[in-house]
Amino acid sequence: MSTHFFRNPAQRSLAGQKGSSLIVVLMILTVVSIAGIAGVQISMLSERSARSDRDMQVAWQSAEAALVDAENDIFGPGTSTRRALFNDPKNISDFVDGCGSTANSVGLCAMVSSGKPAWLTVDFEATTSARTTEYGQYTLRTLQTGSGIQPFRSPRYVIEPIRDPADRDLSNPTPAHIYRVTAMGFGPRLEAQAVLQMIYRK
Repeated sequence: MSTHFFRNPAQRSLAGQKGSSLIVVLMILTVVSIAGIAGVQISMLSERSARSDRDMQVAWQSAEAALVDAENDIFGPGTSTRRALFNDPKNISDFVDGCGSTANSVGLCAMVSSGKPAWLTVDFEATTSARTTEYGQYTLRTLQTGSGIQPFRSPRYVIEPIRDPADRDLSNPTPAHIYRVTAMGFGPRLEAQAVLQMIYRK
């Protein structure tokens, strides 16, 4: 004699769902893990972006300090050991082709009549036999550099004479000049660099 057991429909439905809850839980865990990894990556990118922005701000401030130092070098309230070179805006004989690298001519670049201006051809990162003026080199000012949130090294600048646009007499063989100053500042890392430029009329 055989006995047959009949399940009601509710029991048959529950029997088919025993494995599906595990799959659903695994899927939820996978989604939560992916969201957590994405959150960590976004947080790291945010921190890197903030650090990069901070480094660039330090570099900009360093370049601005170099422009102020150049202004004092040319004519300012401080002391410059080569200020006499800028006394006569018509005399540009102390400015050197390709920028000077010795004595009082360091960072003084002769006017370029054709081709790239001098500030585009000098290496602002060079420190040995440099053709750029280091911050405080002639004004004796100091700027803290080194580790931490400080410039990696002192900013540098070059000074170029350019014909004063106010002097409209183009036939004048000895026109007055104004000065174009280009400065590069560094952030806490050498790779963080900022270049600023100003025109200075004495």
